[in-house]
Amino acid sequence: MTFHHKNTNLYNIGVSYKKADAQIRGKFSLSKENQIALLEEAKQSGVDGILVLSTCNRTEITGFAEHPFQLINLLCKYSNGNVDEFAKVSNVSKNKDAVRHLFRMGTGLDSQILGDYEIVGQLRQAFKQAKKLGTTNAYLERLLNNIMQASKRVKNETKLSSGTTSVSYAAVQYIIENVADFNLKNILVFGLGKMGKHTCKNLAEYTQNKTVTLINRTEEKAAEFVKEHPSIKKASYANLHEEVANTDVLIVSTGADKPTITTAHVSEGKEILILDLSMPENVSKEVANLNSVSLVNVDELSKITDKTLAIRQAEIPSAEKIIDEHKEEFTAWLNHRRFTPAINTLKQSLETIQKDEINFQKKKIKNFNEDQAEILTSRMIQKITTQFVKHLKDEQTSVTDSIEVIQKIFGNN
Repeated sequence: MTFHHKNTNLYNIGVSYKKADAQIRGKFSLSKENQIALLEEAKQSGVDGILVLSTCNRTEITGFAEHPFQLINLLCKYSNGNVDEFAKVSNVSKNKDAVRHLFRMGTGLDSQILGDYEIVGQLRQAFKQAKKLGTTNAYLERLLNNIMQASKRVKNETKLSSGTTSVSYAAVQYIIENVADFNLKNILVFGLGKMGKHTCKNLAEYTQNKTVTLINRTEEKAAEFVKEHPSIKKASYANLHEEVANTDVLIVSTGADKPTITTAHVSEGKEILILDLSMPENVSKEVANLNSVSLVNVDELSKITDKTLAIRQAEIPSAEKIIDEHKEEFTAWLNHRRFTPAINTLKQSLETIQKDEINFQKKKIKNFNEDQAEILTSRMIQKITTQFVKHLKDEQTSVTDSIEVIQKIFGNN
């Protein structure tokens, strides 16, 4: 059975860590402003139902269109990618496959780190943004609700997210495993977005390091954050060069469109480990060429230990079972929405025939039992409509054609 909305199909198009490396994903990432502009243009051009998701691991557009190119062109227009590049690394899914993809993504099954639930909040925010701009519809709202319910159950009923893993956590684990005497090293966190906050919290929780410094372009935000986390100190954005020169480990979590750390910030000859958690990458490529620099990006940080992965992989069948239940629930709701008008038309038409026939027979037959005739024919109507519903629910049925036939035959009575 296919999912149709008016004369369009549901498509999910985008790029993700599966086929595109961090550099290519960076080209297709969308700033907040461009996400809004994209949604506004889609709305103006009559697209009914669209949302945009852009994270360090993926950029995707989900929406109704006559052809996926409508969505692909929007992505290429508002990002720095082009159609040729997109074709090489793209993911495009339609109707049932798109729904399945969204369920898998929203439950952590499609995350770069299996079971990473950060995507759930990001998906919720993407929907919230689309709703605020008026680009959602009842279909997308119901779909997202079902995904969130499935996600909650997968988190509570399986061990798919056992152990704390996210890119920010992986960054701290990387430092612990690869930096000798990490508790005595100077660590600088640059950027206080969501990733920066999580990294600071993880450093405070999983290390005893007392020399963690935070720099943020907006000083007030950094001041507010260190008040709540006294083990972290704040430095001024104006002193970024000096702070980078004095640090052993630099964690970059700025959300800029272009590099915020270049060779101008890094002293040649000073050994430094740089972890770039940004998307697009915010550390310039030239920095990686310096002999004294070890640069690690999002993709490298997303490789978690085999042991943790094995535990999580064993939980995949349980998670998929939960997904199937919620997908079925969504399909049932969708079918009900599509069938109800046609079945109501059929029922009303049969009830009109019933009423006319009973009135006709009343005049012709002596001692005609109207009550019994009504009970008998009402049961027949019920059985006929039930047969039609069964037919419409059948996987082999072309629902659109069947509904058209019902409307044509019974809609004019």
